[in-house]
Amino acid sequence: MRTVTLPDHAEVSALGQGTWRMGEDPRRREQEIAALHAGVDLGMTLIDTAEMYGDGATEDLVGEALAGVRDQVFLISKVYPQNAGRGRLEKACEASLKRLKTDRLDLYLLHWRGSVPLAETIEGMNALVQAGKIRRWGVSNFDHADMEQLFRAGGEDCATDQILYNVTERGAEFDLLPLLNRHLIPVMAYSPIGQGALPTSPALSAVAKRHDATPYQVALAWVLRDPRVIAIPKAGEAAHVADNRRALDLALTPEDLAAIDADFPPPTRKTHLAML
Repeated sequence: MRTVTLPDHAEVSALGQGTWRMGEDPRRREQEIAALHAGVDLGMTLIDTAEMYGDGATEDLVGEALAGVRDQVFLISKVYPQNAGRGRLEKACEASLKRLKTDRLDLYLLHWRGSVPLAETIEGMNALVQAGKIRRWGVSNFDHADMEQLFRAGGEDCATDQILYNVTERGAEFDLLPLLNRHLIPVMAYSPIGQGALPTSPALSAVAKRHDATPYQVALAWVLRDPRVIAIPKAGEAAHVADNRRALDLALTPEDLAAIDADFPPPTRKTHLAML
């Protein structure tokens, strides 16, 4: 498994596992747990979840799936913005830890920008690090201006920015990714294959044919082309997990990338960061 290095020099798998909407249907529970196990077996040991997902049901499922493999996994959860203030952040973290059946998070993210002052959230995150409840912290859905304000508020220890990034959503390339690169902060791409609803693309189809792959695998390989990007596709079945893992082995050529750029042009101006 290829790895990406975080600012504190920790290495994580470049291809991880998202869990949005998992744990919400009891009929799929065993299948979803088996999918997470399959991913860990394939080296996709970074697992991302959030207190928002299923109002805690997803964290509960992930906690069950982690039984016996917790120490192999780099575990991430996210806190609601309204819970990111003084007094509430620690309680939210403890509730997540209880549902996840673990004593620590490897990474804790502010899910999106809210009304709580960033300095207050940073103070709370650093206190959780000192208490050993989290190893490091970061943010999600922060655009260029948000990151600049985070740095001014004392957020130099931010480990990542988790954003919507895929072939159809490339706006972050204009100014956000360059800013993060200057600070040695990797990007974590959620919905890297557009929730399985990619638009029809002659380029993706042609590249897939050349590599004996699917357009979805090519789109995921495109996200993974950048050594500073971590991708966290969600897969609720073991077979789907295996399909995602194969994308990491696709070596896209300059000709492949040029063809994809023709169908999905890089940004030429600032656009608002999209969010799901």
